[in-house]
Amino acid sequence: QVQLVESGGGLEQAGGSLRLSCAASGRSFSSHGMGWFRQAPGKEREFVAAISRSGVSTYYADSVKGRFTTSRDNAKNTVYLQMNSLKPEDTAAYYCAAVPAAGLHVTANEYTYWGQGTQVTVSS
Repeated sequence: QVQLVESGGGLEQAGGSLRLSCAASGRSFSSHGMGWFRQAPGKEREFVAAISRSGVSTYYADSVKGRFTTSRDNAKNTVYLQMNSLKPEDTAAYYCAAVPAAGLHVTANEYTYWGQGTQVTVSS
């Protein structure tokens, strides 16, 4: 069992930056691939970014590529999402997720564990 807790969301102006954190507890964090998803009101949950167990490999949705960066610190059991050049369309609840498998995973149903989400609101 893995418990995930996101933090770092808030209200930011367009063009600004936010850094989300996802702290994990429970079974071995470093054995889990991690992902970030977001869900805006009235929309389906969408993939944002994924990072491999070691942190060497990452993958991003086209909508955030070049603006968002995910990283992880396995010693601290934490994964991060650095969000730069924020746009109003980035407004959503952001979730981190974990899967006990190697590689990069881009669909929500591949993930086993989910956090409760943190709200990001970007004003124009």
